[in-house]
Amino acid sequence: MDNGTGRQYYKHNHLQQLRGFCYAAQAGSISKAAEKMSLSQPSVSLQIQALERELDVVLFERRGPKIKLTPEGQVLYELALPLVEGLETLPDNFAARRGSLEHGQLNIAAGESTLLYLLPDIVGRFARQYPGIHFNLHNVTGRDGMEMLRADEVDFAVGSMLDIPEDITYRPIYAYDPMLITAHGHPLSRLEQITLEDISEYGLILPPRHLSTWRVVKLVFQQYNVDFKVTLEAGGWEVIKKYVELGFGISIVTSICLTGDEDLCAIPLTRYFPQRTYGVVTRRGKFLTPQAKRFIELMDPEFFAEDRDGSEDAPAEIAASGEKA
Repeated sequence: MDNGTGRQYYKHNHLQQLRGFCYAAQAGSISKAAEKMSLSQPSVSLQIQALERELDVVLFERRGPKIKLTPEGQVLYELALPLVEGLETLPDNFAARRGSLEHGQLNIAAGESTLLYLLPDIVGRFARQYPGIHFNLHNVTGRDGMEMLRADEVDFAVGSMLDIPEDITYRPIYAYDPMLITAHGHPLSRLEQITLEDISEYGLILPPRHLSTWRVVKLVFQQYNVDFKVTLEAGGWEVIKKYVELGFGISIVTSICLTGDEDLCAIPLTRYFPQRTYGVVTRRGKFLTPQAKRFIELMDPEFFAEDRDGSEDAPAEIAASGEKA
């Protein structure tokens, strides 16, 4: 083997080792990294071990099937990930620089309300402009969406957030008003001004209590020292609206889910409840593909304005009410 061939093999081997290492760090599992690389689990284990021997460090704490980065592993991960992502997205970036975006995939995580009410128009416009891009829309709750972001199984998420972890960035784009919905003829629908005390007399229909809508309602009622009661938990705004129409109770929703076709009375509650923002959620430091950037620009043409000016992109991390993506 001549020197040139040897160097080429060495570089390729290093890239494979770094890929296996980064994928394992993202997934917290060597077997999941192997599955992503279409390799066997022992092959990826050997790659990581070779990397550890060469650098003379331990990269992972191994506790059964789960692995966790050591401090040295975290340093290497932060250095290696941009290189691995940059090489893997090179074809798409090259095509984008040439002015075309004909092929590729786009993976977006979002909650049901985002998929139903916010994204259809944007997805339609993107699909017409870039028919060669294959879409994967993942209908997930907030916790599952965070796991997919951290494992790089999606390019980004779209949704609403209350708490932003340190490794996640959230840039709000849209804002929607809180609304009380009742059936037509309900006593509350005839009041000129509604108070929390008025609402407390009637049973609420809310999403399951592990979702943040319940948390927001509870916080607001507690702030005003008013009790409330929930008579029905139901998953999804469409289900909640239907049961309100049928007279099973009233609900507090966000205007994003109101199309105007419902047989309901909708009353603003901005006096008590904050607006809910929806926006783009990414893993901090994530290298976005050209197709991901184009999609986000359809949502907000100024989203990357700071990047184009040479400034570091720093999405505003604000506390926004609403269900996570």
